[in-house]
Amino acid sequence: MAAIENIFSMPADHIRNVFGELDENVKIIERNLHVTIINRDSNIKIIGNEVSASRARKVLEELLKLSERGNDITTQNVTYAISLAFDDNTSELTNLDEDIICRTITGKPIKPKTLGQKKYIDEIKRKMITFGIGPAGTGKTYLAMAEAINAFKSDEVSRIILTRPAIEAGENLGFLPGDLQSKVDPYLRPLYDALYQIMGAESYLANVEKGLIEVAPLAYMRGRTLDNAFIILDEAQNTTPAQMKMFLTRIGFGSKVVITGDLTQKDLPHGNISGLEVATKVLSGIDEIAFVTLTSQDVVRHPLVQKIVMAYDKYENKQNTKKPKKEDRK
Repeated sequence: MAAIENIFSMPADHIRNVFGELDENVKIIERNLHVTIINRDSNIKIIGNEVSASRARKVLEELLKLSERGNDITTQNVTYAISLAFDDNTSELTNLDEDIICRTITGKPIKPKTLGQKKYIDEIKRKMITFGIGPAGTGKTYLAMAEAINAFKSDEVSRIILTRPAIEAGENLGFLPGDLQSKVDPYLRPLYDALYQIMGAESYLANVEKGLIEVAPLAYMRGRTLDNAFIILDEAQNTTPAQMKMFLTRIGFGSKVVITGDLTQKDLPHGNISGLEVATKVLSGIDEIAFVTLTSQDVVRHPLVQKIVMAYDKYENKQNTKKPKKEDRK
């Protein structure tokens, strides 16, 4: 296909943000879309075949819109805009920028960065129970935490309860040194980190003292009824079916629940079935429960993380196709 030139202008005060440090963002676009991008006095020339040049222009125009809204353009923005361009869907990128959940203690807005994340947030708002299932780096826990804090601050719920199974110790924490809190803290550290970043350490500690925020291992949920609370169960792939049933039957009136997990990273003893896996089969027909599956395309950490997730997915799918069926082994 013959090369063409696609030319448009870009305001000079946004070029550095869109192009990136040392034109890093432009190099990513050129490499992925097989085009050449030249800046001449704010006139942007894209050289490539008609389809690729058109996609590259759409990517740059969407990144410009993000820049005009005051965003610092990241490599995640660039790679995601490129992936949307292949689906002719780049216009959705700037729509994500409108949905701010809350702000961190430093004032940084927290908002969905991918269409998968937006669907996840929308379902949390709509449904009583939402399952967020996907690989590391897709923002499952962090976005749920942001929604919990937002609901707490707006008095939609009276408390926040965060829990995860301490599966690495098999719920038997006795061999660890220190008091009970010291024993469980290592398993709950990711939850603390998100709380500190969004709410601030002082506000978090004050609300913990009042009993309005609770971070505890899953075993502590047994025998309780949790009313008027925003409850997050993290690392749910490490629950047993009995633990998952126990947790789900604790939910009371006025509560909202988010359950997150990654079925590819189970730490259960070999041969044990995940409670998250069973729940997706048992509860899929209930209207008040949403299941949102996030993919490698929704990874918002360093771009290398996305490549790692995709590489493992490819490897595991290849391994699964090699496994002989039961009837073949007879």
